[in-house]
Parts: sequence; structure tokens; C-alpha cells
Amino acid sequence: MVDIKKEQERDELHRAIWAIADELRGAVDGWDFKNYVLGTMFYRYISENLTNYINSGEQDAGDTDFDYAKISDAGAEEAREGLVEEKGFFIPPSELFCNVNLKADNDENLNETLERVFNHIETSAKGSSSESSFAGLFDDFDVNSNKLGSTVAKRNERLTKLLHGVADMNLGDVKDHDIDAFGDAYEYLMTMYASGAGKSGGEFFPPADVSELLTRLGTVGKTEINKVYDPACGSGSLLLKAEKVLGKDAVRNGFYGQEINITTYNLCRINMFLHDVGFDKFDIACEDTLTAPQHWGDEPFELIVSNPPYSIKWAGDDNPLLINDPRFSPAGVLAPKSKADLAFIMHSLSWLASNGTAAIVCFPGIMYRGGAEQKIRKYLIDNNFIDCIIQLPGNLFFGTSIATCIMVLKKGKADNKTLFIDATGECIKVTNNNKLTQENIERIVETFANRTEEPHFSHLAGYGEIAENDYNLSVSAYVEAEDTSEKIDIVKLNAEIKEIVAREQVLRDEIDKIIAEIEVGV
Repeated sequence: MVDIKKEQERDELHRAIWAIADELRGAVDGWDFKNYVLGTMFYRYISENLTNYINSGEQDAGDTDFDYAKISDAGAEEAREGLVEEKGFFIPPSELFCNVNLKADNDENLNETLERVFNHIETSAKGSSSESSFAGLFDDFDVNSNKLGSTVAKRNERLTKLLHGVADMNLGDVKDHDIDAFGDAYEYLMTMYASGAGKSGGEFFPPADVSELLTRLGTVGKTEINKVYDPACGSGSLLLKAEKVLGKDAVRNGFYGQEINITTYNLCRINMFLHDVGFDKFDIACEDTLTAPQHWGDEPFELIVSNPPYSIKWAGDDNPLLINDPRFSPAGVLAPKSKADLAFIMHSLSWLASNGTAAIVCFPGIMYRGGAEQKIRKYLIDNNFIDCIIQLPGNLFFGTSIATCIMVLKKGKADNKTLFIDATGECIKVTNNNKLTQENIERIVETFANRTEEPHFSHLAGYGEIAENDYNLSVSAYVEAEDTSEKIDIVKLNAEIKEIVAREQVLRDEIDKIIAEIEVGV
């Protein structure tokens, strides 16, 4: 049942975000605007999170009137070391969001104030175990950008409106983990701007319905997992979906990911914090996953979910070291330099736990192209690593109308068969895109979990069948499409033809009669 109150609060939050957008429109590009709003929301969140943590401790100790926001910076300083160790960062009372916002209208140097505060937050974590989680988090929040205004006064005017706007957002109490308003606002902003900013939405996040499907496929039969990993994590939405699907604290040992784009890497870490994931529960790295993987020693992972970039270039055989890399060497060949798709597949397989599942969105071409890609598919099938291939409907993702696939990998399969599912019809049209409904997701997951065969929808193919098909893994090669053309009644058709022929003969006789009469007249 839909929680009406929660939906009303969500709508209210979205309207508040739009109101801020109106204030900044014309000055800041939508995609850049997102960075300012998210940065400010993050600043508010960690301020309130820290304040609540300290206040709760003091109030539990008997000081019911204690309010961290109202004490002096000097009085707070003695707690710095302990707070950095426990929370990962430190903010003195004067630099809390609420206090900076309170003074913003009269602060002629608000841009400098914010720059100083952000720098202090990041440097507070230096030398601690949380340093990597906070370093550079505010890099995309440029308080001196001309996009905010041509003068300091104009910039500060917009920064003030931004602070007030975020302060007025009904984001609930950070103690209430059921609300998740900060996380919801984040996702709304990403959706709001990805499609209209010249970005491929898939570069940042897959749609929520596809994320849920991937996670559901990867967690069938499980109530908890050790770790979740995404080798091309974008802004982290896929990683976080595991907790939403399984429940709070069901990801026991945390969230791991790698992202090559620095801006998106920052977005991912902010996303973790806004979804109440502590600095010690995530490890996000910024590097090229294929050539410089950063999580050696953290693997294997029980759940791997990913939507890696489609058919991008990579070093391939230009780098002589890669063919001996334990991630790629088992296949005996590297993915083509112009198409890295199967390199991500091999990487994921290598880091997958023996009891784990990897669910990865794929470009359809990797399922049937020849050459090195065919050899890698042969390796995967010969070793019984491919559990399922699912053909998705087209137009599910921002920025592409292509009908993508999902490849599900397992190392511990119960049989030597591969399930093929044709889910191209499992969607509804919403505005310009298609969407998977809960019913669509349930049908796909149930078919996957039970490994059932259904005419025109699913087929279990044995090793021999796939080998005979030259290791073509296209779903259309195994699941016959339903004939939706109109069925013809042959008996009825013959009767109609007879009737037409008879009428045709009558007409011919009438024409012959007329011609004969004309000839007599002549």
C-alpha cells in the first residue's frame, strides 16, 4: 500500500528543489546546478548528523539541554580527535550549516566562508582512516565561479538563496532512517538533470527499475550478503540498491566500487553519506578499473552489479601485461581494444565469490560478434559460468534507445544449462521512455529463480545446443518470438475467394453482353 504521507513529503521536497532551480536558472547550467545543491545538502546532512550524534551522547549522560550548535568552538575542540575517529570528520559549532545559514544574509564574504568551511571539513579527516572518504568531496562546488554571478556580491546573493533553500527543505530528522529524504532528493536531482544536460544517464546511474531488477537477480534466495561491488559504479545507485532490496545492515561488510570520472566519483561518495552509509562501510576508488583495479585484497564479492560503459576503448593488447593479468588470462584472449565490454565481464567474474552472483548490463553486440569476443564467450560457456541471459526492452535508459541485455554470472551453478529470457515485452511506456513495472520485475525474477521454460519467453539451453550455435548468446537464437500476426481462417478465406471469382465471372458476362450490343448497333 502506498504511504500517502510519505508521497506528499516527497512531492513537497521535489517542489522545494524546483524552487531553488528557479532561483538559479539562467545563471547556472542544470548539470552544474546539481553539484551546488547536492554539495549544500551534503553540508547540511553531515552538520546535522554530527550535531545529533554529540547531542544524543550528552543528553544520555544527563545534560538534557545540551546543544552542540550553541557552544563555543574552543569548547568543542577537545572532542575533535574522538569525533574524527568515530564519525570520520569534525565541524566546529560556528561552521555548522545551521549557523552559517543563520549569518548568510549579513556575511559579505559568504563565498570565502563556505570555501573555508569546506576546506576545514576535508582537512579534518587528514591522517585518519576516513581521509580517502572525504578528500576532494567539495571540489565541484566552486564558490567563486562566474556561473554564480559576475561579482562577489551577486555570487553571495545566489549562495545565500541556495543555503536558505536547502535549509527550508523538509528533509526530516537524520535519526529517522526510514525517511531517507536526503537520498531521495539526491536521486531526484540526478534524474532531473541527466536526461537534459547532454549526458548519458547510464554514465551516472541506471534507472531505478533496472537497478532493482539487477539486485533482485543477484540476491535470489539471500537475506544478507558480505559485500557488494560495482566495477563502474558511477554515482553509486546500484551499490545502494542492495541495502534497499535486502534491508538496512543486510550488507554486512560494506560497499565497494571504482569510477574513472572524478566528478562522478565525488557524487558517489556524497551519495553514500546521504544514504547514511558510514565512512567505514564504503570504499570507493577513482581509477581505471580495467588497467588499475584498486580493490585487490577486498575481493571476492558475494554480489556484483554493474552497468559498465558500452563498447568503450581500452588498452587491450597494446598493453603486453594484460594478457598475463589473472583477471583476463584464463580466456586466452583479450577483449578487442575498441570494445571493452567483455573485459568488464572477465574482471567481474574474477572477483566473484564462489557463492556469489554477478548481474551486469551488456551491449547486445557482445552476444553474437565473432573474433576475440566469440572466444571469450566460448570460455565462459565451456566453464559453465553463464547462468542467464536476459533481453530487456529498448528505451529503458537515458541517452540510448537501444535494447540492452543482462548477463548473470555464477561460479557455483547447480546445472550445466543457460537460461535465456526474452523480456522485450515486459514494460510500459512512460513519457519518452519505457519502464519495468513491479509485475514485470517479478515475472523475470521468478522465471530466473525457478529456471522455468515458457513458450516465447524463456528457454533452458544445454551446453551442446549453445556449442552447435557457435556460442551465439543472443536470446533470439533460443527463444522463438511469438507470432503476433493475424491468424487466417483458410476455410473462410477459400469461401471468400470463391465468392470473388463468381462475382468476377458475373461482371465479365455483363461486360461481354454490353460489348455484343454495341457491335450489333455498329
